[in-house]
Amino acid sequence: MGWEYSEKTKQLFLDAVHGKPGTHLGEIENPDGVGEHGSISCGDALKFSFRVKKNEDPLKDRIVEARYLTFGCTSAIAASEALCCIIEERKVTPIEALKITNGDIVEFLEGLPQQKIHCSVMGAEALEAAVVDWAKKRGVDLAALGIRINIQNEDEGRIVCKCFGLTEPYIRRKIKELDLHTVEELTGAIKAGGACGTCRYAPGGLQDILDDIWGKETDPQKKTPPASFVSLASLTGSAAPPAAASDTAAPEEELSPYQRAKKIETIIEETIRPLLKSDGGDIEIVDIKGDLVLVSLRGACADCASATQTIQFVVEDMLKNKVSEKIRVVQV
Repeated sequence: MGWEYSEKTKQLFLDAVHGKPGTHLGEIENPDGVGEHGSISCGDALKFSFRVKKNEDPLKDRIVEARYLTFGCTSAIAASEALCCIIEERKVTPIEALKITNGDIVEFLEGLPQQKIHCSVMGAEALEAAVVDWAKKRGVDLAALGIRINIQNEDEGRIVCKCFGLTEPYIRRKIKELDLHTVEELTGAIKAGGACGTCRYAPGGLQDILDDIWGKETDPQKKTPPASFVSLASLTGSAAPPAAASDTAAPEEELSPYQRAKKIETIIEETIRPLLKSDGGDIEIVDIKGDLVLVSLRGACADCASATQTIQFVVEDMLKNKVSEKIRVVQV
């Protein structure tokens, strides 16, 4: 089944995508402040812009209009809509807008699934980038006001989560800002470790960073992945342990069309489906026509912006690795 969103979250999403008057999906022409966060390659991206009523004193500028362009799922759009609503309702200055946190966005939405908290973080960071842009245009020295903005280059450093391009400085900053104590909380908040999963328990990875910040675990059992944890990397073969004999695909010439179809069904049913279901999604085989596998994504996967990546980098790569390089997977 899909994510359990609050009624307010669902209504904000529906109103926004249908362009209901008063909603904020769109872009402001010649904005006074504009900021972006995320990337389409990661599955979520947000461009946030605002317009102010200018005052002789820039510090008294008031935000009178806010808009967003979001590439993402239901929660990403609803969180962006919530951010704009909060800003316009409070009639804040850009400086005052910096006090709006991802927690405020989640509260406005009457809650978000833990795995979707990163959508609210994305909105808060895009807002921060937009305020920095406004400050540059209006000649406001944020540092002189005692306001420390986390400029992007401050987060440059060793990339820990390669799937989403997240660096160690950025991860450390968000762990402290959001009071994150477990790998699961970290993944839910900023998506780190949410794709292939390799960085979760690798040396120098997410667990090691958490231990360094909050105190190293003394129990070695807590330094190993939970028994229930399955990474996409282990499924696609990019970091997989040696496969058992029963998991190794027989040479193509030894597989009849029936055997190949059964092999595909087994891999999807026993390996891919459990992974997708653990994240609220599901998959169903529609048909198998030689090397062409037709599937339908269900649950949370059905309306996820990363559906194409799921098909290509999880389902198709897994079947290519285990059955045949000729296999192509198409969503219908």
